[in-house]
Amino acid sequence: MIAGGAALAQLNAEAKCPADPLEVCNVTHLSSVKMAEIAEIRGTDDVRRALKKWQGPVSVGGGRFSMGGQTAIHGGLQLDMRAMNGLVKFDTAKRIARVQAGMRWRDLQTILDPQGLAVQTMQSYASFTVGGSVSVNCHGRYVGHGPVGRSVRALQMVLPDGEVLEASRQTNSELFHAAIGGYGGIGVITEIELDLDENFRIERSTSRVSIEDYPGWFREKIQANPNALLHNADLFPDRFDYPHCVTWSRTDRPLTVHERLTPPGRPYTKEKLFFWAMTELPGGALLRGKAATAIEDSPAVVWRNHEASLDVAQLEPASRDFSTYVLQEYFIPERHFTSFARKMSSLLQSTPTGVVNVSIRHSPADRAVWMAWARQDVFSFVIYYKQGLSVHAQRHAAQWTRSMIDLALSHEGTYYLPYQLHATQEQFLRAYPQASRFNKLRQQIGASRLTNTLWSQYQV
Repeated sequence: MIAGGAALAQLNAEAKCPADPLEVCNVTHLSSVKMAEIAEIRGTDDVRRALKKWQGPVSVGGGRFSMGGQTAIHGGLQLDMRAMNGLVKFDTAKRIARVQAGMRWRDLQTILDPQGLAVQTMQSYASFTVGGSVSVNCHGRYVGHGPVGRSVRALQMVLPDGEVLEASRQTNSELFHAAIGGYGGIGVITEIELDLDENFRIERSTSRVSIEDYPGWFREKIQANPNALLHNADLFPDRFDYPHCVTWSRTDRPLTVHERLTPPGRPYTKEKLFFWAMTELPGGALLRGKAATAIEDSPAVVWRNHEASLDVAQLEPASRDFSTYVLQEYFIPERHFTSFARKMSSLLQSTPTGVVNVSIRHSPADRAVWMAWARQDVFSFVIYYKQGLSVHAQRHAAQWTRSMIDLALSHEGTYYLPYQLHATQEQFLRAYPQASRFNKLRQQIGASRLTNTLWSQYQV
């Protein structure tokens, strides 16, 4: 059984995205949450006033890329942070930027690039808000960086009673480490101070290795390479057994692409047609591997900021009327990599899942954050799949997702929380035993009303 009434109701209804402005729809269009009110936030004082006026449950929304209602709670107030998107402080010499929580990474890159600077750590796409990224403690393809929380210097937060405070590793450190990856359950993050990096040219290289050889190859060729900046390895249907490895490394070679940033607002028509053909036409699954590797194997030298400013719109399907695209992610200790990869391949081959590809990344341990997903050095497996919107399709996805979670847990791993809420209560507590400590802090500071469908479902 799925824990929580919200998820059960979701699986008993056809997916839809209502036109009601108070319905907060997941990016997948698989479910929506009816809010009582949505407040547009433009500054910290707006947050304080909203918390004082509204005494019911409160959730926090950023770019609205949630896949399981993590930015909404039924009958509650959503603080819409997207208009709170200004630059607070920028020190080019010290490589520090302080931004309001609703700023998107792409907007920050526009400010940084003329100064020869870059975001230190973020997702592979720049469409997300900085506050949302910190709240889920995101990561990307960065070699050796780990989660974004490691690049966060300080947070400004508003607690449930309206108190505004500064939190860092030295000041209010418990709140700091609980709020990063806390999904809005501790306080409302209003400002984030970040460490920055240098912008420089990077060159793409590719390799193919067997799944058994990949961990050793990664340690020798990627981890030990001081110039390696970005890396991922893609597995393709139907065997998922031969990673296609893509690495971007620092270089002095001439540029092949002269744009400093990826231009926003592109329609990505060709990409949408390609994804349709790949998932709908006979033999389309094989097309993904062949076409992607052909493109990625071609020489390329770009600015770091160009590769870091990709638009998530290029992943958006032409339509979500009948099907949608969804993510899952699992974090597996290094010593269990090969066993997990083999058993994952068997599971994905034994049941229809609609998996398009599985992307492998790596993260060093990050034990300071309370709701850490990398309590030891891990490889992450990001599963990208196509799912129908019918009741049957949703139930089937929930079933094989729980099987994947069990597989990860049996390898001392965990799963990532920003996606669909298919895990049982038992699975959640096994994956995140530190949740009880997190919940005690919430109760101590009176933050129980800062909630969403995630914390409501798992009774945290």
